[in-house]
Amino acid sequence: MRERFGTDRNRISQKCVSIQNAYDAGGRIYAGKGYWNRSGNQKQSGVFHRQGNRFREPSVVVYDKDTEKIRAIGEEARQMASHLTSNMEVIWPIRRGVIVDYNVMEKMLKYFISQAMGRRAFRKPRVSISVPSGITEIERKAIEEAAYQSGAREVFLVDEPIAAAIGAGVDITKPFGNLIVDIGAGTTDVAVVSVGGVVVSASVKVAGDNFDHAIMNYVREKHSLFIGEDAAENIKIKIGTASEEADLRTMEVKGRNIITGLPKVATLTSEEIRTALRETTGQIVETVHGVLEKTPPELAADIMDRGIVLTGGGAMLHGMDALIEQKTGVSTLTVQDAMLVVAAGTGKYAEIMSRM
Repeated sequence: MRERFGTDRNRISQKCVSIQNAYDAGGRIYAGKGYWNRSGNQKQSGVFHRQGNRFREPSVVVYDKDTEKIRAIGEEARQMASHLTSNMEVIWPIRRGVIVDYNVMEKMLKYFISQAMGRRAFRKPRVSISVPSGITEIERKAIEEAAYQSGAREVFLVDEPIAAAIGAGVDITKPFGNLIVDIGAGTTDVAVVSVGGVVVSASVKVAGDNFDHAIMNYVREKHSLFIGEDAAENIKIKIGTASEEADLRTMEVKGRNIITGLPKVATLTSEEIRTALRETTGQIVETVHGVLEKTPPELAADIMDRGIVLTGGGAMLHGMDALIEQKTGVSTLTVQDAMLVVAAGTGKYAEIMSRM
């Protein structure tokens, strides 16, 4: 896949939430926000279905500054990312559900669509894309336009809380209140869903990316140790927690000493990571609390009976459901396959809405 696409110099090396895609026999590609890759990083994972076969691709490209061409897209680019020469650059063209590099985004979508379509590439697909509920109309239009320019014949944009609810198995067509908390990579969406729509919602730009950065900052400040995002991600998975634990877990982490510049090893505990994450997890809890305060009484009663549903890769942080339940007094459950439910729900959205 090297040197297949050209691009201009509009390059941004910011990391992003990724896009999940799925394809069915009817020629529709489903795209939703990515959550957790093979090692738990919410920024990278993408999921596709091609004639019944599922595969994953991260939404990242490697750009060659000398030739001004994209050298690799998806998994190939991810594998190259940590072994680049000075003339290459890693680009994440979408961040927090918003396109930050339109040209690269368009080329990446074209590649993903061609991969998903396979031999049916001569047919223009219908594309469903999930988006954060808090993005503006201009940002929604930009995503739509990128999909059309990439070869879609029809584009559906689905608010992530709706997609998450559908993917989690919630019947959103019924007149009952359901509180969905979708913790992705760059944003957390909280919404009360009923009768196929959103009643009350809030979106905060605090999620999985912030967990990693909080851990990196804590280790630097408390242990005088520089670590990278991969190391922070690994710490989050192995000993990360949002609530207090009776039995502490420990982990050795390697990095660079801030003072000497030499390699250094430090031992971290799960309680330290809980402390590091306290501010970011607290902001998510506050957002949930704020939505509950604005919820109509009848729907609030439904939520007390039915509980809070957690989805997204961030929901897989140990103790996140327990923390929300403790602070709100409402039973909270993290769904099975939390990182995949938005993609699944995005794919089912059009069918469910057509029945209403």
